[in-house]
Amino acid sequence: MEVIISKENKLVTAALVGRLDTPASQEIAPQIESLKADAAGTIVLDCSQLSYISSSGLRIFLSLRKAAAEKGGKVIVRNISNEIRSVFMMTGFLNLFEIQ
Repeated sequence: MEVIISKENKLVTAALVGRLDTPASQEIAPQIESLKADAAGTIVLDCSQLSYISSSGLRIFLSLRKAAAEKGGKVIVRNISNEIRSVFMMTGFLNLFEIQ
């Protein structure tokens, strides 16, 4: 699992590459914590190269959303595959996030 972070003004984009399962969630936790520092702006999670998400991965998305809500920012989820869209639909995450 790889997270590629780019920042431009108050827009932070995190490209997620690979499988976001439990071990990967633990591995990328420090990078996700650093994203929370920018939660007052807009965080875009680019999922175009994300092939799988587990419940641990969903918790990461939720923790970012919570941090953004507390700071007046927002999280946008972009480019999800049909498989990940199905997981979002089943878990109610489609209603929690702005999906592009």
